Amino acid sequence: MTGTRSSGPSPRSALLRTLAKLLLSALLAAACVWVMHRGALRLTPDPKAFGRVDARWVGLYVLLWFAAQCLRAGRWQLLLAPAARVKLWTVLRVAWIGFAAVVILPLRMGEVVRPLLIRRASPISGWVATGTVAAERVIDGLFLSSILFIALTFSHPLDPVPDRIGELAVPTALVPRAAYSALCLFAIAFSVMAFAYFARSLTQRLISSAVGAVSPRLAEFVSKRLAELTSGLSFLQNPRFTVPFLGMTAAYWFLSAASFMAMATACALPTMSFAQGCVVLGVLGLGVLVPNAPGFFGAFQLSVYAGLALFYPPDSVLGAGSAYVFLMYLGNVGLPLVLGVLALLFEPTRLRELEPAEVAATTNLSN
Repeated sequence: MTGTRSSGPSPRSALLRTLAKLLLSALLAAACVWVMHRGALRLTPDPKAFGRVDARWVGLYVLLWFAAQCLRAGRWQLLLAPAARVKLWTVLRVAWIGFAAVVILPLRMGEVVRPLLIRRASPISGWVATGTVAAERVIDGLFLSSILFIALTFSHPLDPVPDRIGELAVPTALVPRAAYSALCLFAIAFSVMAFAYFARSLTQRLISSAVGAVSPRLAEFVSKRLAELTSGLSFLQNPRFTVPFLGMTAAYWFLSAASFMAMATACALPTMSFAQGCVVLGVLGLGVLVPNAPGFFGAFQLSVYAGLALFYPPDSVLGAGSAYVFLMYLGNVGLPLVLGVLALLFEPTRLRELEPAEVAATTNLSN
């Protein structure tokens, strides 16, 4: 008698992989905390510095940040539009739940939530939805690394550039090098993705030649999946989608930089210029780009301290800067969670409807 083969991983293997990821993320967080302790970088703010925080400017930060997140979530509709028309409220709700999942889950496992949920709420397939998220990530990375590259030219870092971050013997000169490397990396990633999309026939022939020699069925599968993934760039063929998406992306990042400036004023740091805000934002973006602990804990704080160290002397970084880092962390982690919870209140059954097998499969794809 022949049994039915399960299409997904067993619950035990899925649990073991999840536990392994949790352990790895905990080790990464512990390593970051140890590094911060060695560098005298505070996780909690200096009480005197915290007492000088101006709540009015914190309120402005919240408003700017909320506006930026609305743009970040809403522009996804333009990436989905070539595949299907999805209501804006549905896109916002799913995006906010997804952003909260990225914060909560370790190693950026939450990236799979948006494709899974939008598939439930629209006729878009999971692979195509994953392609739109991948395209968004690559374009964001290219955009942010370009902003960082340009802002470093106009932001006037300290001269000479400090050879320490707090008491940590890590030269801040590494930041420009990281910016240049990130720009090259995302430019290459976008070029490869664009080539696979716009030169589909050639790409399929290359896959057939390379993979088809081993397995024609595997070559067909890879070609189909790659076509669905790279369809995330379909919006580029229609200016009706491309122009507003790029405009919303620029507005999202510029509002984010403005929120960084507002928080600097709230914490009584010396005036932060717009270019400096872009640099701190860019350094943070690079710092949390790689998989890390839940809530980006440790990597977030180290990245912001590194950005501040480019422009402020050590006493400001370790004093008012500690309040800045603490409040920025609360805002950047806490506010997505609030929006995610509010979005779940409107559709509380969506996450419970997900099948464990499809979650595991998409998680493996994202990793």
